[in-house]
Amino acid sequence: MTENKRPQILLTNDDSIDSPGLWAAAEVLSELGFVHVVAPRVQQTAMGRALPRESDHIVDEREVLVNGKLWPVFAVGGSPAQAVLHGVLGLMSVVPDLVVSGINYGENVASGVTISGTIGAALEGASFGYPSLAVSLQTSIHEHFNLSDGVDFSVAAHFTKLFAEKLLGKRMPFDVDVLKVDVPAGATFETPWKLTTQSRQRYFEATSTTDPVSGKKHISYEMLLDEEKIESNSDLRTVLLDQLVSVTPLSLDLTSRVDFGDLGRLLGK
Repeated sequence: MTENKRPQILLTNDDSIDSPGLWAAAEVLSELGFVHVVAPRVQQTAMGRALPRESDHIVDEREVLVNGKLWPVFAVGGSPAQAVLHGVLGLMSVVPDLVVSGINYGENVASGVTISGTIGAALEGASFGYPSLAVSLQTSIHEHFNLSDGVDFSVAAHFTKLFAEKLLGKRMPFDVDVLKVDVPAGATFETPWKLTTQSRQRYFEATSTTDPVSGKKHISYEMLLDEEKIESNSDLRTVLLDQLVSVTPLSLDLTSRVDFGDLGRLLGK
């Protein structure tokens, strides 16, 4: 690709530079602007917005063949948020018009969104004031880490382009810092999308197992769904039960929406 005066898009993810989801996003985003790919060198799922001191920060420049064209891309020894920092502070000679994170293997819904490296990278981009988009595709747990070629990202890529174009063409209202898009596994190009809230439920439930040989404990997770408690307009219900595309506006401001007068009286102020 040749850099020009087209919109400048910084693309990253948490599944690594080798993820088919990343390249599905790159292909469709290239129709909207010049795409700078800066992504973690290895799998960085569940890193949130972490900036680990232990990251080596080594940046490898590579060339990847996409649609018959060679793309210069950058693999970063660090977290998704650190990949964004390397892109913004060193690898891009221009300011991004849009930051896109994804397409992720696995839906990022409910209270687990703060764990997600996909969301963390988008929040890092938003902290600079750049419009940011995080896109995830519902998959089974066993596909969260193996970068399976059997996952079809074409529909999720369609919605990535759709909302990237909207963010490039419009100024979002105050307090909309990230658009979080979750695409159900059975979605088609015609599946409707819906504005949603983030569910407060714990959907990814932590589990602990002990290795019978070493005695070491391993923390993993499983998906749990209590249909009776799912909020009516939540991302969880929209993706899992209604099978619609969920679009959730996220804010960098985590302040509770409590009445300060009520809280002050409760605290004795």
